[in-house]
Amino acid sequence: MEPTPKAAAPRTERILPGIWRLRLPLPWPGVPHGNAWALSAGDGIVLFDTGMGGNGRLRQLDLALAQAGFGVEDVSLVVCTHSHTDHYGLAASIVDAAGCELWMHPAWEHVRLLADDPAAALEQRLEVARQSGVPPVALARYRESRSGDEETGIDAIRVPDRELAPGVEVETDHGVWQVHETPGHAPSHVVLHQPESKLMITGDHLLGRTVLFFDYGHSPDPVGEFLTSLSEVEPLEVELCLPGHGRPFRDPENKIAEARRQVEELRGKVRAALADGEQTAFAIVAEILGRENLDGPASAWVLQIVLSFLDHMALAGEVVAVDGTDPQRWALT
Repeated sequence: MEPTPKAAAPRTERILPGIWRLRLPLPWPGVPHGNAWALSAGDGIVLFDTGMGGNGRLRQLDLALAQAGFGVEDVSLVVCTHSHTDHYGLAASIVDAAGCELWMHPAWEHVRLLADDPAAALEQRLEVARQSGVPPVALARYRESRSGDEETGIDAIRVPDRELAPGVEVETDHGVWQVHETPGHAPSHVVLHQPESKLMITGDHLLGRTVLFFDYGHSPDPVGEFLTSLSEVEPLEVELCLPGHGRPFRDPENKIAEARRQVEELRGKVRAALADGEQTAFAIVAEILGRENLDGPASAWVLQIVLSFLDHMALAGEVVAVDGTDPQRWALT
């Protein structure tokens, strides 16, 4: 992983008195930054999400906090909406520097293989891709691009001091935040709701610009979980959402509707790709993206989405995995 360009400096913005958005750089095409949220709590702050780990990134977080008048040592509690690298990656370093606790959902361990054994995690991804019909040349190119990359985005595995589950409350100067389980994007995902202020820290469950992603392979039906999670947050009174990426937004009901629309649209695209007969998951990706776009980074992203939809549709009886095929082929029922 190449170091973050100097131009991608961290920035801090006060959203409300006692609430700061820490805009932290990320190295991914199309996702140039992520948010951590600093909320005043007595003499210190509660930090919701951490940014990505890696060389120099704790310093970037410290620079962002300094713009709000704090430092890493002022963090009294770290709360992670989920354990993806850009939300949990710095957790261990912050806890060590500040001497604070980490709270996170009990299903956080889907990142453990990546952090503990990146080479094994790479081989696992390659095997899933091979079974999905990704051509050998593309597999070799992907292996070459990732081999020797020791930077995982997670400084170290840190086991939560407390599990975030319904009934757990997080206290800040803005009141008490309630936990709502929202798996789908990741098995460990939660949102935090402050009912009096009508605020919600949404992580990646709801974003200002709706972009679906499902972390494939860690639960039987992430798409179904995501739809259930949309219904979980829909009744909450929310006037302002503080998301994991992009600016705050005020229309969660429209984002929920758009997310449902995109789910149905993708379901229709998978069905359309299978209308003429059996296909591999990667062939379905080619139908969705166009074959001219398969060499870009979007293909790996969309493959995880397609695989998640195939599992969801198989559970619903809409598609079936064809027996005895390698790579695995799928067909409409």
